[in-house]
Amino acid sequence: MPTLADMIHPVTVDRFRAEVEGRAPLHIPAEGETGDARRALLDWDTFNGLLSQSSIWTHSTLQLVHSGNQLPAENYCAEVQTMSGPVVRPSPARVQVMMAMGATVIANDVGALTPGLRAICDTLSSTYAASVAANVYCSFKGVQGFGPHYDTHDVFAVQTEGEKIWRLYRNRESDPVDYPGEGEEVRRYLASACGPIMQEVRMRPGDVLYIPRGWYHDALAVDGPSLHVTLSVTPLYGRILFRLLESAAMQDPAFRAWLPPAAQDYGRPLAGQLADLGQRLATLAASPAFVQEIAMTQQRLMGRSSDYHLPERISLTRYSPTGLMPPAVRGPASVAMEWAMAQPRFVLEDMIAQFDFVPEADLRAAVEAAVKAGALKPVAGT
Repeated sequence: MPTLADMIHPVTVDRFRAEVEGRAPLHIPAEGETGDARRALLDWDTFNGLLSQSSIWTHSTLQLVHSGNQLPAENYCAEVQTMSGPVVRPSPARVQVMMAMGATVIANDVGALTPGLRAICDTLSSTYAASVAANVYCSFKGVQGFGPHYDTHDVFAVQTEGEKIWRLYRNRESDPVDYPGEGEEVRRYLASACGPIMQEVRMRPGDVLYIPRGWYHDALAVDGPSLHVTLSVTPLYGRILFRLLESAAMQDPAFRAWLPPAAQDYGRPLAGQLADLGQRLATLAASPAFVQEIAMTQQRLMGRSSDYHLPERISLTRYSPTGLMPPAVRGPASVAMEWAMAQPRFVLEDMIAQFDFVPEADLRAAVEAAVKAGALKPVAGT
């Protein structure tokens, strides 16, 4: 599997983390074998093969953009009869007509469609404890897909075919988590807010461009067709606390108690109760159990690789609780072990599949420890 070091070579990970990450854009020209590997992430033949699998695309996953405007589905989609009934899909013939007219093709959510894309998405996801999306942009000489804009995630753009000019603007939005919307009024706002051009970067095959979230940029194909992959990295941020804290806090009766009227005793009872609730929230957020909940939520973002190896099938390992207490387990694996000990019998591989937000090695270690302690016993079965 590729690493972050492979993605940013020859820049070192230490330098990238200390000077670049989250701070400023960085153009990383292709160099040596790592540049060749990045270029091989997606070539024209592979992309053509993906596009030709017309049944996997919808108007949401295969979009066309012209002069900053997303084309409506009726411009390039058609109804197709299938065994399950009629469905609306992009029409390869109409898509090619739109491309001939200058449209940029955006293939969204392709991170699982090739081994190379899946590997780099898995790498970035585990590195940043983040959700990672891979989108492909196919554009042609002199064609601009989007005007100046910013993203709500960090971007690693990998040029794989042709060349493209990226313009990086002076201004940056501060840690945006929501986009202002669409339409001509929004485009005018973005064009005025981006500021002057700070840097122009010519991307060649194997080059990488890192852009932190909020940084204004746009891109334009030059000298022929261009193909690049955008890897969008979105870790958790503070908003997740509101959702998780609400669920955890409501287990405490203090958060279910009525609030006194603000007019009562000049608002002092209300202020006191709110202060108490605030302290309880602070204690809850700092608790090891809540940190564990955040860790499990991060792991859910990362998921687990799902490669098939047919015709081989996995071997199943069955266990049954004996009634003895298992050793204490820390971290997210404790949730899975609580489930396992409540079953009359369970299959370890099914447990691993269900609790995909827990590292597999941790689950296997917890089960092995329980077997050694006599709390679980192997069970024969088919």
